[in-house]
Amino acid sequence: MANPHLFTPLRIRNLDLSNRIVIAPMCQYSAQDGCMTDWHLIHLGQLALSGAALLTIEASAVTPDGRITYADVGLYDDATEQAMARTLDGIRRWSDMPIAIQLAHAGRKASTDRPWNGGKQIAPDAENGWQTVAPSAVAFNPEYVAPTALDDQGLKRIRDAFAASAVRAGRLGIDAVQIHAAHGYLLHQFLSPLANQRTDSYGGSLENRARFPLEVFDAVRQAFPSDRAVTVRVSATDWVKGGLDIEETVAFAQMLEERGCDAIHVSSGGLHIDQKIPLSPSYQVPLARAVKAAVKMPVVAVGLITDPVQAEAIVATGDADLIALARTVLYDPRWPWHAAAELGAQVKAAPQYLRCQPSRYKDLFQS
Repeated sequence: MANPHLFTPLRIRNLDLSNRIVIAPMCQYSAQDGCMTDWHLIHLGQLALSGAALLTIEASAVTPDGRITYADVGLYDDATEQAMARTLDGIRRWSDMPIAIQLAHAGRKASTDRPWNGGKQIAPDAENGWQTVAPSAVAFNPEYVAPTALDDQGLKRIRDAFAASAVRAGRLGIDAVQIHAAHGYLLHQFLSPLANQRTDSYGGSLENRARFPLEVFDAVRQAFPSDRAVTVRVSATDWVKGGLDIEETVAFAQMLEERGCDAIHVSSGGLHIDQKIPLSPSYQVPLARAVKAAVKMPVVAVGLITDPVQAEAIVATGDADLIALARTVLYDPRWPWHAAAELGAQVKAAPQYLRCQPSRYKDLFQS
């Protein structure tokens, strides 16, 4: 294939991406007291050699009670910042791939166990558990302890925490911030009428439900260096009747763009236990397409994108500007190499790996 779109460069604010493949944030549940461990150095290090254009650090909580599990990464104090600095130093010694971070607060979906231990909520009075917070005192699961509805002081605490984490990210030299407003976590909870049942200025209409996520965006944008990108990840639909839908997500995307959002990553679901997701290859691409039709900022598509020709079609047809890989790149950490080989493009590879290049792909690697 001549000049595949998947391997054309793209500039987002000051961020130069060598191709249209980005690695999505993927929680590893392997931190200690919010601090990255050697696992993160190994995990992120291998992905930084993948040939993708951007590596995104997993959801990093802005407060201890914003972690999904007790084993989640945080960026909320000096200890968590120093641990992340050590990981980044190790990666940057061997890779010049740009690195982004997803800043997050889990809201009512916090205080759970690791997925491989069942992932159920841990009670506030149990070891490794704490009281969760949310827009309203509505539990994610009937078996969960109801969250505490955030008052004005609580909203300020979390808004300020997002800004403080953005300052730390800037100090670490991170190239871009992604604000997590998807998958049923706190900012998505504010956006969805299924979780947000407030009667004040933060509930009711979409304008009101979007108010706190937009305040968080403004705080992060002000705190993070102005020459670096701030993006947002959204769940475009709750896949539940009466929940957030694509029409409201399009309107929210336009609100973000007006405030200077640099890109939007379109996912879906995670808000309600009754969701019915029509899983199939590219199942979320129509959602990305709808958002892209309404905004000028770059749009990222994600979800069961596994084949290079499939990924090329998404970008070439204009359904999205970039594709994000998650489970696909865990299964095959060299997926961008293989995609380049199949589509007739080039990727950058570490010189230590150049000798592995099959002879039939003699022009694939750039050192």
